[in-house]
Amino acid sequence: MCFLLPPFFFLSQETDLLGLTSFLSAPKRFLEALVMSSLFPCRRYVENGEEEMLIVEDDGPDLIHSQDFRKQSSVKRSSLAYYRCKEEEREHLIAHESLDYLPSHSKAYKEWLQEKTYRMEWDRWLPMGLIGIVVGMLGFLTHQIIDCLIKLKWDLVENHLQDGNFHVTWMCVLGSGLAMILVSSSSVLFFCPAGSPSGLPEIIGYLNGTSMQHLFNIKTFLGTFVSCVLAVASGLFCGPEGPMIHLGAIMGCGLSQLQLDTLGIRLPFFTQFRNSADKRSFITAGAGAGIASVLHATVGGLLFTLEGMSSSWDIRLAWQAFFCCLTATFTTNLLSSSLHGLVYRGHFGFFEVEKRILFWVKDLLDMNVLAFIPTILLGVLRGLLGALFVSLNLKINKLRMQFFNSIPKSSIRKTSKLLETVLILVCTTTVTVYLPYFFPCTPVMSLRNSQLRNNSEIIKQFKREISEYNCSPNTSWRGPDGVRYSNQTFNQAAALLVESGKQGITYLFKRGAPGEFGYASLCTTLAFYFILSYWTAGSAVASGLVIPMLYTGALYGRIIGLILVSIFGVQTNKYGAWIDPGLFAAIGAASFFSGVSRLTISLTVIMVEITNDVQSLLLIMLAVMVAKMAGGLFNASLYSSLLKLKCIPYLDVEPFVRHRKKWLNLELFSARDVMEPRVRVLYLKENIASLARLLGSTSHGGFPVVYRPKSGQAEVFQGTIKRLELCMLLENEHIFESETNHEVCSSSHPLSHQKITVEKLPKLSRLTMLLNRYTTDPRYQQLFINLEPYINKSTMSVQAHFSLQRTYIIFRTLGLRHLTVVDLQNRVVGIITRKDLMPLLLEERLRLQLAPQSPDVGEQPMD
Repeated sequence: MCFLLPPFFFLSQETDLLGLTSFLSAPKRFLEALVMSSLFPCRRYVENGEEEMLIVEDDGPDLIHSQDFRKQSSVKRSSLAYYRCKEEEREHLIAHESLDYLPSHSKAYKEWLQEKTYRMEWDRWLPMGLIGIVVGMLGFLTHQIIDCLIKLKWDLVENHLQDGNFHVTWMCVLGSGLAMILVSSSSVLFFCPAGSPSGLPEIIGYLNGTSMQHLFNIKTFLGTFVSCVLAVASGLFCGPEGPMIHLGAIMGCGLSQLQLDTLGIRLPFFTQFRNSADKRSFITAGAGAGIASVLHATVGGLLFTLEGMSSSWDIRLAWQAFFCCLTATFTTNLLSSSLHGLVYRGHFGFFEVEKRILFWVKDLLDMNVLAFIPTILLGVLRGLLGALFVSLNLKINKLRMQFFNSIPKSSIRKTSKLLETVLILVCTTTVTVYLPYFFPCTPVMSLRNSQLRNNSEIIKQFKREISEYNCSPNTSWRGPDGVRYSNQTFNQAAALLVESGKQGITYLFKRGAPGEFGYASLCTTLAFYFILSYWTAGSAVASGLVIPMLYTGALYGRIIGLILVSIFGVQTNKYGAWIDPGLFAAIGAASFFSGVSRLTISLTVIMVEITNDVQSLLLIMLAVMVAKMAGGLFNASLYSSLLKLKCIPYLDVEPFVRHRKKWLNLELFSARDVMEPRVRVLYLKENIASLARLLGSTSHGGFPVVYRPKSGQAEVFQGTIKRLELCMLLENEHIFESETNHEVCSSSHPLSHQKITVEKLPKLSRLTMLLNRYTTDPRYQQLFINLEPYINKSTMSVQAHFSLQRTYIIFRTLGLRHLTVVDLQNRVVGIITRKDLMPLLLEERLRLQLAPQSPDVGEQPMD
């Protein structure tokens, strides 16, 4: 007889935490499932079950009954849970499992620790340094390959541009871009779905405690790397920063664990780090090294992970992550010192400032207190524009999801996503090639360089720095002062659009050239770049938003600076030198970045590291703070919004719950108000057949274990045990005991910690067969298993009257997966999981608590 799950198990993945919302939304479907479950006793086991320990079937173990507060109808609570969520969003939210931050503190775990030598601090520095070196090499390759492909693409059409053959130019650029984008998008859609678009929200959710499938495997790494470099090189308005964070996190995971589940490789090194806590620490360091390598910002990479990604932090991790970021930046700079375009140029170990600092600002300006006035204005405007960018990005991603989800066939859906990226590339290439045609060639401001020896060297320098597009070749001459001059002309729009986004930002940050770009080119480029960049974000390619955010902000900031120059004129004295479009371009870039991401400290440090403009530090800090506050008045940050859009359960630092347009103070509520009161429990000695039925009829990730000290006494809480551990125990029949053995703590051959601690089931088919046999064979009705050596006796629990605010803090700070609620007699009365603490469910359940009371009970006015 096969062992199948009852049909209501499949509904459990789309129901709320009590499994009854589907009954309210689709009663016919639910009743049919119940009928089918009674007709077909065969069940099928599913590997990745949900962690909620909430639903209680009639044939399961006895319930733990307790206080009066459990008399409230769970059906009534369930009817409101996720009521406003769309069904598909609810399915995605419940589909995510949570992670255990700390290992199970069981008897088997302590015996395993006794066999190990106490881990010293130095053994963590070796993998940290190794991760930094590998991520640094990866960052170097990313930059070099992108630069090579961009140069190759435009070298092919250089002669056509000079001859004015724009149609041929467009066809060539589009053809090369299509070849890249087809490979880029296909590698994401058909090779590694976890790599789209940047993986940053998924990493943030993982570090917060949410399990993500296929996020750190080798296929995701290869697909993300290929997709990233080809997407940026194809001409899309995106950057490599987001994917580099993802790639760095994958390296942090892989190099610290030294195991490849895809290839079945498990090396016997770094085995002491194969636990959730250390794994997250190395992933955090790898992510920081990724942003540090790609931006050449060591401290900025460290602070970026601290402020924007990691949910758990300590000073030890800060030092080790700093070392990882340092080695990554050093490796990237060391390789870049001798190689350019993957060609050896010598000077190994000589760090040139122009190559080491991404957007080097050569001329620093003296500041005036009057500069703070336009800075505040710029911060407000950039915060509003950042909020607009977040809103538009969310809307287009929602429309994209609704459209693609309406396509039933997977192959057609993926092909449609591929065609969307092709359409984006066609629009981007059209704008890039044809838009500069409508702008005339303008002369370059007189440049002096006494170090240039001949005319060919001047031409070579300008060809490298400024796009000539269809402008006439330049001539040079030597002036009366013996300095060589040039009359080169360039196309403003081409310089901003044809070059890469990184090069365009360098132009915009340039100081001492207020008239180099006019209103027409800046405004036109801003409009098209803003639209195409937020359309590109979220498409089926591995892309980042750091370069688009900096570029958009720099364009807007330079426009503000140009307005000030038009009003006050070009200032030649040192007191008015701050009126420079290049300065406000840098301030605008930082403020727009803050308006979108709501980062402050890390962003300020990153801006100083990538520009070397320490003189403007106060202005950047002010603009970043103002932009963050202005944007926060309208919506959340882009990353937080994407977490909600993707239905990734994320516990923020502070829960914000509203009722009737007023904020609720969670200190006025208790854990009993949000817990699930009906809990599946296990005993220290469990019947094998009963346990097999329980695993087949539920999808919970773990179970509380109770113990009755003496006959007639209440069953008290002992600890918890995870579902995977139970499955591994059932695969070892030699630990089964007969009913005649009444010693609770006896176990003839207890399993070791390594055998029962797994992240996923190794052989699902074998377990299915075993559960089928345990359920149907009568002799297993008389066999029991002793769970005492394997339960986590250090699991957290709170009493039912415990403050809800402090319950939330404990749950998030300790990285819990389950929090057991007990009464004064230590009896299990409820369970709290990650999804119970999500803002929407908190709001729905606390509304029930406030319903019989006056409207103002437990409420505080909104700020």
